[in-house]
Amino acid sequence: MMQTKACSSCPLHCAAPSACAARGQIAEERHIHEECGVFGVYSQTTADVASLAYYALYALQHRGQESAGIAVNDDGVFTSYRDVGLVSEVFPQERLQALGTGNIAVGHVRYGTTGSDNKRNVQPILVNHYKGRMALAHNGNLTNSHELRSELESRGSIFQTTTDSEVIAYIIVQERLRTPSIEEAVAAAMDRIEGAYSLVISSPTKLIAARDPHGFRPLCMGRLKDGSVVFASESCALDAVGARFERDIRPGEIVVVDRSGVKSDTRHCNKVPKRLCVFEFIYFARPDSVIDGSSVHVARQRAGAFLALEHPVQADIVVGVPDSGLDAALGYARQSGIPYGMGFIKNKYIGRTFISPTQSMRENEVNIKLNPIRSVVEGKRVVLIDDSIVRGTTCRRTIDLLRKAGAKEIHMRVSAPPFVAACYYGTDIDDPSKLIANNHSVEEIAKIIGVDSLGYLSLQDVVKLADNTEDGFCTACFGGGYPTSVPKDGGKDRFECKISEKEKQHA
Repeated sequence: MMQTKACSSCPLHCAAPSACAARGQIAEERHIHEECGVFGVYSQTTADVASLAYYALYALQHRGQESAGIAVNDDGVFTSYRDVGLVSEVFPQERLQALGTGNIAVGHVRYGTTGSDNKRNVQPILVNHYKGRMALAHNGNLTNSHELRSELESRGSIFQTTTDSEVIAYIIVQERLRTPSIEEAVAAAMDRIEGAYSLVISSPTKLIAARDPHGFRPLCMGRLKDGSVVFASESCALDAVGARFERDIRPGEIVVVDRSGVKSDTRHCNKVPKRLCVFEFIYFARPDSVIDGSSVHVARQRAGAFLALEHPVQADIVVGVPDSGLDAALGYARQSGIPYGMGFIKNKYIGRTFISPTQSMRENEVNIKLNPIRSVVEGKRVVLIDDSIVRGTTCRRTIDLLRKAGAKEIHMRVSAPPFVAACYYGTDIDDPSKLIANNHSVEEIAKIIGVDSLGYLSLQDVVKLADNTEDGFCTACFGGGYPTSVPKDGGKDRFECKISEKEKQHA
């Protein structure tokens, strides 16, 4: 159990939810983002690769609802479109058709973990350089981005975006000027960049996929019936385009596809321990995806079973918060013997509250997004399963809905450990003071959100969710320690921060 901590606005340690001024503090905090989704396809013949990217990005929409972009390479001639919005909004039929045909396409859906959400930060990034052109899509965050950016700027480089992705593009271009091929440039760049990155890159003649040596973010490869090679953040995107899953890209691996076939460069493999983000299994990924040989669906059911063993309770029904809480709820029910029930109906036409731009929108969306089924929960002792508690505001409103629907008792179980630390690898958790678990004990949090009891999945069990338990996970945001050095100075938002705000920061 976490130690009790008093926050500046709550000297009473939240003895009662109504007495907690920290609830106002939580309401003012900055929203949290997720990471992105990438896709690439190489066809030996000219084809409608833009449509393939479109369907794949649809399947990856859960990884990025802020913006979308596709770049098509037709024998060295690049055509692209990128904009803020959902895939369906950015690419109506006429705009998709305007991309034309080609033999290579690179696609991207984004949540802005670094840089604002304006159009200039939308990917793929297109670069013209001395030796050709390049389109790059990136999922992850660099930990040495500030140092590299400062080095490049001091030498005259001019950045058009505030993203890590542009830093990677610059480094690759630099290396391309002194290496014999684009793949050698990517390999040389990997010697300089640090942190999390899954990359899909198109040169005029090649499609390249690369994954950082720790393997923080997923990346897999598949093949279409006509032999076309595809890369995607998750296997569900391969399913969406009718591709057969072949394998995951190894941490540190570079895979190159051109007219001669598929080549693998493993010089950066096995240099450091694998550290896949465990939150991929808890929340980020779609349940029908398989990541590094492990089913996301099975992992979430396993999380629920662990919760039932760790935090048993006398109850009448187990319900999950859609969507990522449903599988864990089923696992809890099976392990505990308590009946599983469908406690909520979800409005599928509204996005995740986890990433809504303002707190008031997040709070209002809960009422629109979820509606409890009164006949299922009324008069019953309910075990409520959710994937995480970040700020506490969203789950508090969900619990209020259950109370209004007549739930007699609510026992909340969370299929992740408490968030207590910043993430530097692609999840925008950059201020630990805004995390409710960093300022309050489990008992205090239970009172703040209004439940009869609260239990989190332990750090010991969260690393056992995947089938391939010999593979390591990154659990830094849960207090598991950072696998790399962490940034000393972000500085990536200095062009998006008012002068008065900068002065306050340095006062």
